[in-house]
Amino acid sequence: MADAQEPKNTEDNRDPSSTTHFGFRNVAVEEKAGLVRGVFDSVAENYDLMNDLMSAGVHRLWKTAMIDWLNPRPGQHLLDVAGGTGDISFKFMDRIDEDGQVTVLDINHNMLSVGQGRAIDQGRINGYRWVNGDAMKLPMPDKSVDAYTIAFGIRNVTDIPMALREARRVLKPGGRFMCLEFSKVTLPGLKEFYDFYSFNILPKIGGVVANDKESYQYLVESIRKFPDADQFKEMIGVAGLGQVKYRRLSGGIAALHSAWRI
Repeated sequence: MADAQEPKNTEDNRDPSSTTHFGFRNVAVEEKAGLVRGVFDSVAENYDLMNDLMSAGVHRLWKTAMIDWLNPRPGQHLLDVAGGTGDISFKFMDRIDEDGQVTVLDINHNMLSVGQGRAIDQGRINGYRWVNGDAMKLPMPDKSVDAYTIAFGIRNVTDIPMALREARRVLKPGGRFMCLEFSKVTLPGLKEFYDFYSFNILPKIGGVVANDKESYQYLVESIRKFPDADQFKEMIGVAGLGQVKYRRLSGGIAALHSAWRI
């Protein structure tokens, strides 16, 4: 397959009057990144708690399933995007006995600080590179990584198609793309319960536990605005990645997408 034309990662050609969603609100495109950064500045110290509340603790099993499907091999270089707290990168390196390299990239300084602190506490020094960067404009050379992962980050990106094209750009031919994200519930009976919990209970818990009801409200709304598994599969294919597949997890609460740069 011939290489697709690489994206022009510049904001100069964006319509300044264009809008995008921030949860259920419409905001100017140029405002979204700052608003999202504010959310994750607020929840960084309670990130595991946030995911526990949003997934009933199952996010740890989902992340393990992601690494199982990725099946890391010694010597690989992983780019983990929106991976500031280190969950995916740590699991990756554990599978290959640290015989590899991980670039952990996050747009949020606070999230990176949490991850770096965890790495130091666990004695994880060699093989890790921590980068403050944007998924829509990766500070990485073309065809430079063996695998690209993003867990619970893609829905917060302002321009998802651009982020997907960037993922393809930095993957080596034969490189693997994997995305774990909240999705649309498909299990009969579960949707109603999950919606009630998400909109009526979760923000209140966030207000009590983390003193931040608004951030949790946004996170719930952002899940509902994200495409379903089939729509997202199509978006990945349009970005130029091949052999796109997905697995629904826990009745569709989350979905795990896999693709390759062919």
